Amino acid sequence: MLSLTPWISSAEALILGLALALIVGNPYRHFLQKVTHNLLAFSVVGLGAGMNLLVVGQVGLEGIGYTIIGIFLTLTLGYFIGRMLKIHRDTSLLISVGTAICGGSAIAAVAPAIKAKNQEVSVALGTVFLLNAVALVIFPPLGHYFSLSQTQFGLWSALAIHDTSSVVGAALQYGPKALQIATTVKLARALWIVPVTFGVGFLRAREGQAEGGAGKAKKPWFILGFVIAAALVTWVPSLQPAGHVVEMLAKHGLVLTLFLIGSNLTKDTIKSVGFRPFVQGFCLWILMATGSLGALLLGWIH
Repeated sequence: MLSLTPWISSAEALILGLALALIVGNPYRHFLQKVTHNLLAFSVVGLGAGMNLLVVGQVGLEGIGYTIIGIFLTLTLGYFIGRMLKIHRDTSLLISVGTAICGGSAIAAVAPAIKAKNQEVSVALGTVFLLNAVALVIFPPLGHYFSLSQTQFGLWSALAIHDTSSVVGAALQYGPKALQIATTVKLARALWIVPVTFGVGFLRAREGQAEGGAGKAKKPWFILGFVIAAALVTWVPSLQPAGHVVEMLAKHGLVLTLFLIGSNLTKDTIKSVGFRPFVQGFCLWILMATGSLGALLLGWIH
């Protein structure tokens, strides 16, 4: 319940969840995994109730260029790093896709398209989760160290942090403008799950792969919900006071989500990651984080 109070930040909530899981254990992990996914989705939709859709659309369009470049570079670098480290290509691809687009959601969408095995999915998810936890804690202090404005930090977190939950959690600590920019750019980036999944699936189908799959792809419906919520408060001004209340509740819901994400981690998940996949994920993350930060500081991205 502490996660629902104003005194616990998103990073602290994640750390508390991690501590609980690793020290005490979480006997309700499988049930809470489903709850966590739904709570994150509803929280993201709720954040839309505090935003102007016209601003959302403008930010999304302005970011389309560096979004395409970033996804292409990440997938290309991931391919070569994976080959250099001799990582199984499906594991390598899932880590690369998770880094390029939106972490666990992208991995869950692409896994069925390439018939990835459960172990490969677990390794990719574990790698992304560990790096997300680190990013959520260190990004806000780094943003202040480099004197990033809220707009710059929102862009940087959306481009360099994997999962939507950690992007929004980091931006939430930095300020309201950072939160608006980060959420908008990240959700616009998440839309690229669809063409990337179709593209990867098409290429694999041509290769004739037909081994056991990993389940049905999840549709990121929360993106549409976010847009609808923003549209309602934009074009029906009388809803704006209620929208601000919904946004406030969504922010608390997000902090609780991060606590639950931390509590779902297990020692087995950490052990399953392995050294080489983690090195690939870490290298990709560092390259994207430093590259996007450099572009922001040089004024190439604004």
